[in-house]
Amino acid sequence: MKKISLLAAVLWLALAPAVLAQGHSHGDKGPKGGAMQDVAGVHAELMVADRTLTVNIYDEDNKPVPASGFSGSALVGSGQTRQVVQLASGSDNALTGTASAAVPRGAPVTLQLKAPNGKTGQAKF
Repeated sequence: MKKISLLAAVLWLALAPAVLAQGHSHGDKGPKGGAMQDVAGVHAELMVADRTLTVNIYDEDNKPVPASGFSGSALVGSGQTRQVVQLASGSDNALTGTASAAVPRGAPVTLQLKAPNGKTGQAKF
């Protein structure tokens, strides 16, 4: 029994940094009303309108961060109805992309984000 507990503890310690490095739920709505997640060292707010995905980027104090230098993509949907949307710098603090088809309300979105400093992360909305 001790060996199993020790093995479980070792596995947890080995995997914890990878798990914690991924985006985690911010628990709040963003300044513009979208779902907010922490990813790649910033707060990312996802907004979806018909075919357009917008990711607003904020610092820890929810102040806008310039989107220039950020890049990313979003995997929209699951199962048979998945599409990848490339995101590019749009307005001041936003990355935007257009899906090939309308994004259903409540569809799962997985965001991959790369910051200008090279830090990367993933968040699920």
